[in-house]
Parts: sequence; C-alpha cells; structure tokens
Amino acid sequence: MTIATSPDTCQVKTTCPYCGVGCGVNARVSENRLIAVSGDKAHPANQGRLCVKGSALHETSGLEGRLLAPQIEGETVSWDKAFNHVAQGFSETIKKYGPDSVALYLSGQILTEDYYVANKLMKGFIGSANVDTNSRLCMSSAVAAHKRAFGADLVPGCYEDLELTDLLILVGSNTAWAHPVIYQRIVAAKKARPEMKVVVIDPRRTATCDIADLHLPLKPGSDGYLFTGLLSHLADNNALDNSYINDHTEGFEDALQAARTLTADLTQTAELCGLDKPDLKQLYQWFSQIDKVVTLFSQGINQSSSGVDKGNAIINCHLATAKIGKPGATPFSITGQPNAMGGREVGGLANQLAAHMDFSNPENIELVETFWQAPNIARKEGLKAVDMFQAIHDGKIKAIWIIGTNPVVSMPNADFIREALQRCELVVVSDCMEKTDTTACADVLLPATGWAEKDGTVTNSERVISRQKGFLEPAGQSLHDWQIICSVAQTMGFEEGFRFNSPAEIFAEHAELSGFRNSGKRFFDISSLATLSENEYHNMKPVRWPAIKDSKTDSTRLFVNGRFNTPSGRARMIPVTPAAPISQVSETYPLVLNTGRIRDQWHTMTRTGKASRLLNHIDQPYVEISLHDAADKGIVEQDLVEIQSAISRCLARAKITAGQPAGSVFMPIHWTDQFASLARVDSLFASIKDPISGQPEAKHCPVSINKLNSRWQAILITEMELANLPCEYWSKIPQKRGFRYELAGTQLPENWKTWIKSMVTFSDDDQIELDSGETYRLVSFRDQTPELLFFASTEKLPNSHWLSKQFDQITASPAQRMALLAGKPVDNNHDSGAIVCSCFEVGEKSIRKAIHQGANNIEKLVTQLKCGSNCGSCLPEIRALL
Repeated sequence: MTIATSPDTCQVKTTCPYCGVGCGVNARVSENRLIAVSGDKAHPANQGRLCVKGSALHETSGLEGRLLAPQIEGETVSWDKAFNHVAQGFSETIKKYGPDSVALYLSGQILTEDYYVANKLMKGFIGSANVDTNSRLCMSSAVAAHKRAFGADLVPGCYEDLELTDLLILVGSNTAWAHPVIYQRIVAAKKARPEMKVVVIDPRRTATCDIADLHLPLKPGSDGYLFTGLLSHLADNNALDNSYINDHTEGFEDALQAARTLTADLTQTAELCGLDKPDLKQLYQWFSQIDKVVTLFSQGINQSSSGVDKGNAIINCHLATAKIGKPGATPFSITGQPNAMGGREVGGLANQLAAHMDFSNPENIELVETFWQAPNIARKEGLKAVDMFQAIHDGKIKAIWIIGTNPVVSMPNADFIREALQRCELVVVSDCMEKTDTTACADVLLPATGWAEKDGTVTNSERVISRQKGFLEPAGQSLHDWQIICSVAQTMGFEEGFRFNSPAEIFAEHAELSGFRNSGKRFFDISSLATLSENEYHNMKPVRWPAIKDSKTDSTRLFVNGRFNTPSGRARMIPVTPAAPISQVSETYPLVLNTGRIRDQWHTMTRTGKASRLLNHIDQPYVEISLHDAADKGIVEQDLVEIQSAISRCLARAKITAGQPAGSVFMPIHWTDQFASLARVDSLFASIKDPISGQPEAKHCPVSINKLNSRWQAILITEMELANLPCEYWSKIPQKRGFRYELAGTQLPENWKTWIKSMVTFSDDDQIELDSGETYRLVSFRDQTPELLFFASTEKLPNSHWLSKQFDQITASPAQRMALLAGKPVDNNHDSGAIVCSCFEVGEKSIRKAIHQGANNIEKLVTQLKCGSNCGSCLPEIRALL
C-alpha cells in the first residue's frame, strides 16, 4: 500500500467511495493529508468526470468525528481486549444457542476483501448464513430478477451502451442527482445525436427530465403494469423477434398470457398507470420500432413490494425483441452503492453462498466447503435484513456485528430497528465515525479505516473491478475491516482460514474460488486474477469480469451469443402479473410518500455532512408537495410541516413544486438524529418487503401532512456542536467554522438569553443585542471574531447563508458589527442567494444578475461564473433560471 509520508506531493489513483458508477479518482497527497482530487481520465467509468460529492472528497477526509480507538460500553480499551470481548461474546452465544443466534450485517461501502472474509467466517466457520447487507435495501430485487431470467446475477450491458442506444428509457431513477457522472455521459450523447430518444418514467418531474423527449408521470407503484402492457403491445403489433424467442428463451407463452391478464390493451394499461394514452402509445411505438433500446432501472423499480416482478417485466420485453447482448441494447440495473456488486460476487447476501453460488444445489455447498476447508459450512439460507432485525427484536438473534452501515436510519420501521438493537444482548459496530444513530446502540465500537486509508477492490455497475488504494496512514488506532474480522475469527479459534497478511492475498483466494471446478458453469469467473503478485495487485488497472485465463471472449457485454447461465442455456421469460403496492392511501393517510437521494448528499451523511459546501444546495430536511395539496392544506414554501404515517412522524420544510403530482409527496433519505430533530424518513415506512428478494418497500407509504403551528423560528450559529436542543424542530448544518442550527418551536421562551445559555456557552464581555418583542437578536464576539450569532423571530429571518459566511470572517469595524446585527450586508451585491452550483458555490442571485446583464445561455454563464462546468448536475436548475 502506497502511503505518502514525505512532504513532497504525490498522486495516487483510486476509486470514489460513493455511488455504483465507480469513478476513478486522482488523489493528491502531501504530508499524510489529502489536499485535492480530480477525475481519472483513464478510468473507463468516468473518463475524468467527477460529481460534486467526489470533487469534495478532500473536504471530508479529516479526523472530525472519527472513531479512533476501540470502546466497550463507552470506555476506551486495547484492541486485544476488544477482540477477546467480541470473540468470547459470539462464541458463548453460539455454544449456548447455536450458530443462528448470531448475525453479521454488512455494507455496500466496504471493500470486496472485507466482504469475503466476513462471509467466509459466518457461512464457512460459524455455520450460519445470517449474514446480510444493506445492499438488500437497494439491489436485491434486481439480483433476484437477474437470477430468474439469466440463471445468475448478471448485468449484461456497459456504460457505453447508454451512449450508443437510440432509445434510452430511464425508469425509477433520478439519474441526474443519483448518478450524476452517468447522466452527464447521457447528456453528451444526446447533444452529439439529437435524434436519440430519452424517456423518463417517474411519478415526479425531476432534474433528469431536463433532456427527456418524453416524461411519463405514472401512478406511484404502477411500473409493472407499464411493462407487462408493453409486452402485450409488442405481441399485438408484430414487434417480437420470434427467431430469438424460439432459439434463446423459454417460457414466452406463459409470460405473454400473464401479461394479458390485466394489461391486454393500451387503454386498460394507460388507466392502470394513470397516464395519457397518446404518451404511453408513443413509448410503445418507439420500443417497437427502434432496434437499439436501453432500459436503465434503479431504486424506483427495486424498492417495491413487487420489485422482482417489475425487474423481470422489463427483462421480458428485451428478451422478446432480442434487445440484449448488443451494443446499445440491454436492460441495465444501475447499482446504488460503490461496492454492492462486489458484495454480491462474494456471497454477501443471506440467500447466497459464495462466488455466485447459492444453497439450492448441494454440489455448490460441497464445492465451497472443500475449497474453504470449512469446519462448519452453512447448508441453508439465512435471514434477510428485515427478518434478521425482527429476529433480534424477538430475542432469537442474541449477538449482531454491524459493519460500515447505519440501519437505525436506513431500515424501514427505523424506530423498531433501534428498539431491537437496544434489546439485543451484544451489539458490535465497526465504523470509521464515532457518533451515528447506530453506534449509539452499540455495546462495542471498533474503529475501522476510512476511504482514504482503505485498500482493496470494488466492482461497479458495469462489472468493472477497480482498485481502491489507501494513501493515508490509518487514523488513530483504526484497522481495516478485513484485519478486524480476521483477528476476531482467529481469536474464536479459526486460525487456519484467516491467516491473511494483505488484501492481495484475500483477493487471490476470492478469484481462485470463482474458477474452482467452474469450467464455464458460472459466468462469474475472475480466475485469471488469482495469480497476481502483490505488486501486480497494487497496480491492477480496472478490469471487467468475466476474466478467465486464456479466454478469447470479449467481456464487454454478456449474452452476445445468446447463451445464458441457466441449465438449458436459454433465458427464462417469467410470467408476471403486476400488483399494486400493498399499503394504500386512506382518509386518514391520503398521500403517497416517496423517498430518494438529493444531489449533494450520500446515504446518512456521516461523510458528506462534514463538508459545508455539500450542504449549500439543500441544508435542511424537506418534503416536496404539489401545488394542489399545498393549497389544500394552506401550506406555503418553507413552512414547517409534520409528515405522519401509521407508525411514526417526521418534521421537515415544505418545498412546493409543480414537478410533484397531486396526491404524492417526496422526502429525502439522508437526515438522521445527528442532523435533525425528527427527520429519519424510513421511520415512517412499515416493514413491507418483496416476497422473493426481501427488499423493503421504500417508495410507497401512505401519510398525512399538516402544517406545524410553530410560534417562532431562529438561527443559531456557534463554534460548539450541540445536542438535545429544547425545541420541536432543529436542523444542524456544519460550517467551515462551527455549526449553524435552524430552529423552530411552538412555545415562546420566557427569556431568550436564558434559553440560549441553557444550550451553549459564550462570553458576556463583548456582545450586541436587540429585542423588539417580535424579534430577538444577539451577537457575541471574542477577540473581534463572532463566537455566537442568534436571530429569533415570529416572522421573517435574515439570510442564513450570508450569516454563515460572516461567521467565518474576522469582524472588526463598527459597520460590519452592525451589519451582523441587522442580518444583511451593507451592500446587497454581496448576497449571492441560495447556492445552485455547489462545485463553485455560485448562488441563484449571482446567476440571475449575470443573465440580466447578457449571459443568456449556458455557455456564457459557464464562461462568466463557471457554474455547471464541473459535474454538471446543477445544469437543469440553471436552465430553469434561463
């Protein structure tokens, strides 16, 4: 592992730790510090592009908030004591209650080598398949659809297909925000070939619709009807490829008959989907007439109580028309997390065994048992995530080890998950961050290395394995996840299976297993990489699997020859009878809640939340509401509202938009109890899951929304990080110096100053104060520098972004001090407005001013302000301003 220890600056090629695009990153390092990042032009995934999150990696790699030493019950201990405690706890639990009384819960953000040893420990040595991963929450329905259709979890296409296609269908994916680099590749392809058709299928009108030729705002949860209707239309309009169906598929007649049960004609399908018939007909005609079609699908399909069927409905249409295995023609499941596919390769899901083998075939179990020399091989599937946490709550699982994820925020019925962990006899959490909603429930905390320190491999959405190279010394006493797992395994008595000295050795074993007794039976085969030396592994360039020794086959696309990974070699067309979401709206809960990502944040914000720049665009939890529903409830922009489901409630700011359809609302997934008072959106969702994949429903929850009758709101900016704020609503926004808190309450404090001092310490020596009854303001200074700003009002507050900038500066002159108290600049030209471009921190007012002065197109704005010139994810908003 290359570590920069000299004062000289060096550059290391590595991989971004965020979404499944798998972008290559050039990291500039000096004196064990990451000082800058840029996109790797040689990497096939991003070709030099980075989104704003990737561009800010150097702003999130500091030690703030890091877990730096092992802890047991809140006390710092040695690693030996921690290893012994965990090993003894697991061993005694297994001895008393059996192997299925323990579990591991992993993450699509750990590396393949970490995943491999964790899976090996549980399934080969402990003897239970109770090892699951947060990939269950985002990709498992696609995995199951692939296995049903193709015989294995195989993604046929590559990113190049998105540029070569003549019809790109984006379904259940706000690609512009969730996968910005891929979206910019699509934008460039569309610009080069305007005749290329882009269709967006999404209940909301999102930023992705910016380049769409057609947006289909279907009824939430009705995707399955749309694609079974498409299969019926193809059959009725002479658009099938009968030769391909006969030669390379099985089950077509049953699939078509099932499709016709509910969606036999266009009128019927349009009604079920809530779409205009001409728009739906246009999509069907394009699919029928255009040879090169890519259907890119993501969480809007997967996170459903019938997500597997939806995935197979999409795949059926491609198989029926032979639009698969060809340049520019494929169904394409795009991965949510950086290493979701790597975890699937090693068997990280509870229903998998290892190396794309499962428990359905006794030969697979014997093969893995022999290869691992496993003393206690698991012989049946384990508990998937929802059932795993139910078993913890019920006391059937007594000990759990959570690695690199935050289920108290990300799992459905999140309050139940917290209660389950609080009941559990032993909760071990490995993480790089000390304070998360999940670490708060832990008995044992184990400090893991962070992205800049980790060393291993990840696999992206197009089957490309890339090196993620560590280039900083591990922080504090942190160890790599594979080191922690192997040390616990050895302490439990499993020395022989876990004597690894480097990630290269683990990867070699993983690669060797993929080819063991394979001979073409399993498409996942990377055995040509099993003999890499340490140096070759360190310098390994991105490689797409299959990677088989002496193979002459091009691995760019799968199924080129029409052969699939099934016993017959044929693809299976699956009969799909679409179903509506299980939970339906009612008089009490009349709105459908949908969830998803925002542009500049990642998952539960443990990393991206550290970068103030990434909170400039959207800094508080919000809920999108349609114009109609907002008017009906008397809600206006930025009002605080309460979102209530049958099991929990959240508070968020109202964002009223014409892009949100009536009867439906949207709230992001990112906010946690570390960043807001009541905004864990997954606490609203019941534990409803797909019966095949076990993936939870996260796109359809009946809720009600009502305005919160807050009497006051406030802005508090301080150097101190605060907790347990005494008001109904608060949101924490980290800054370059200190934190800004947006506050609101339903009861007015008797004395504002006393109320503030109950939360934060500040000096009384140098301060200015204003109290007009409806407004209270206090600015405190230390050595001419503001140490606390507080603005409370029953009406309107100053611009909090401007106040945040002032807090970072030394304020000396009387005019500047009074400007702070006034809450606005002496010269309003210094207020750039709400941030639109996070990469260059360009605000809305600056863009409007430039447009007014003649910069009336994208090119001129890019030249003048740079906005939109890096990741490009702000371009839809800029176009809207134009």
